[in-house]
Amino acid sequence: MTSQEESASGWRNSAVLIPVFSGLTLLLGLILEWFVRGAGAEIAAAWLFWTALLLGASQFVPGAVRALLSRGRLSIGLLMTISATGAVALGFIEEAAALAFLYSIVEALEDRAMDKARSGLRALLALIPPSATVLGAAGATRTVPVESLERGDVLRLVAGERLATDGIVRVGKSSLDVSAITGESIPIEVGPGDAVLAGSINTAGVLEVEATAAGTDNSLTTVVELVEQAQTEKGERARIADRLARPLVPGVLILAALVALIGSIFGDSGLWIERALVVLVAASPCALAISVPITVVSAIGAASKFGVIIKSGAAFERMGYLRHVAVDKTGTLTRNQPTVAQVLTTGNAAEDQVLGWAAALETHSTHPLASAITAAATDVPAASEVTESAGAGIAGLIDGVHIAVGSPRWLDPGPLADHVRAMENRGITVVIVHRDARPVGAIGVRDELRPEAGEAMTSLTSRGMGVTMLTGDNSRTADALAAEAGITDVRSELRPQDKAQAIAQLRGDGRGPVAMIGDGVNDAPALASADIGIAMGATGSDAAIESADVAFTGDDLRLIPRAIDHARRGRRVINQNIILSLAIIVVLLPLAITGILGLAAVVLVHEVAEVFVILNGLRAARTKQLERPPSTTTTDHEDSRHMHRPVPLPQ
Repeated sequence: MTSQEESASGWRNSAVLIPVFSGLTLLLGLILEWFVRGAGAEIAAAWLFWTALLLGASQFVPGAVRALLSRGRLSIGLLMTISATGAVALGFIEEAAALAFLYSIVEALEDRAMDKARSGLRALLALIPPSATVLGAAGATRTVPVESLERGDVLRLVAGERLATDGIVRVGKSSLDVSAITGESIPIEVGPGDAVLAGSINTAGVLEVEATAAGTDNSLTTVVELVEQAQTEKGERARIADRLARPLVPGVLILAALVALIGSIFGDSGLWIERALVVLVAASPCALAISVPITVVSAIGAASKFGVIIKSGAAFERMGYLRHVAVDKTGTLTRNQPTVAQVLTTGNAAEDQVLGWAAALETHSTHPLASAITAAATDVPAASEVTESAGAGIAGLIDGVHIAVGSPRWLDPGPLADHVRAMENRGITVVIVHRDARPVGAIGVRDELRPEAGEAMTSLTSRGMGVTMLTGDNSRTADALAAEAGITDVRSELRPQDKAQAIAQLRGDGRGPVAMIGDGVNDAPALASADIGIAMGATGSDAAIESADVAFTGDDLRLIPRAIDHARRGRRVINQNIILSLAIIVVLLPLAITGILGLAAVVLVHEVAEVFVILNGLRAARTKQLERPPSTTTTDHEDSRHMHRPVPLPQ
């Protein structure tokens, strides 16, 4: 379905159409009342007002009553229901219809602005293959549904296959792509005794893995459960207006009852019952009920224009109170595109030759590092008799000379050993190049920071925000990249559930509301459990976007502080409207109790206040200083050559 079709179908939705019809019938009634004379016009206007009232009320009265009866929840909708009922009891159908229409339309607009599809979470389970190959006692293999896998089964995993459940490698060596699970951008080398996670992709060779979890109860299914649980808990957090309604509703009802009771004891009961009903209308949070949603809708719509999609009003309100940000590394702080960072030589070959020889062999490999090396090489000779050793490296002949490329654990770095260790300490993955069994060079590959990462982190700290890096990557790489980004709090080698626990710990340490920013499946539990989950929408997985409260349509990290500024500004507008709305109630109540103001005057004051707070709320849409930041990226080739210029070994 196209975006235009989605938009059209959304506006045809009854949740929007019914309030619209309520407003149209109210408008027609007012036209008849003001401009047409005669008994027939009065009757028609009355019918139109009743229709507008019933249409508008149908959108919030049933829900408010159900919430009261089933959960004892006192909401703004309930107080609006009571106020409209009081207006009807006094015979002011027109005013009741206006209250019902205004409240129902802003609620519909808010729902429309925040209605996002929630189908991506189950995409997590798509990482688990539907079947697996199990080895029998005599070495025979059989294919079984993943649901029937049990602990102790031995799985055969060939190159390109995805692991069906958690396990331990018993036979074989290979490299596993675990980027979707842990966020580590560089494949990990595994061998006998190493633990492996469901959803990992075998990049080369054959592995035999003993299952340590059932097919339906592994690390990925745990991720789904964690996300769903966190979303349920977050969904129960009350909005600002509803929190205010909890003491306001019973307080107003008690006050109205006391006015009617005490007034009837000492005076005309009819007069005081009428005043009690006027008190109900005077205490109606019309301005509060309308101004907060209209502010949120305006701000959310404005945020979408500079690349920030906010899924709910509650999320927008919480975003304005953030005090700490947890950031994923791979794909968030970094590009998730490994590139050549450094080239060393022993002096027996030029840098371009070392890159060319490595690229000549790597063109025959599917290893993720291969694409980084081939992209950096400018002159790639032809290679023959190429063979690849799973989890170790690749070798072949170039111009009749034997060339080998592989891990320092497989190929001796020789005189480059100290420099290789220094590169690895900086979080760089190194491959060694041998020519005729002698080391001639080393190539360092790393997933580099986004160019604006440091600026974005500095902007956050300058706003009083704390920043923590949460990553599944190894501590060496994490520490090196965090130092470059200016982040001092680093937590590495985390599983998805560990990230969620880290979020809870950050919140428990008294750091205030915490946001999590990520893009991968492994970030989903943390995104869901954080006060605000922010997904990098341009490159993020469906599961991450589904689990988050906010999604970026681009990948510029400077959107983070800009979005927080926008939310804080919206929070200030909301607070202004709340204070004004409550002040109006405080002023009107004594005037209504003493009879100084009747119902018509009370309704007039409310309507003027509503216009004012709506206009104030629309200020949240101003984004003059929140335009989408200009792109800082160049083409991949230009960026690679600029940022990763080969550095020779000092002679």
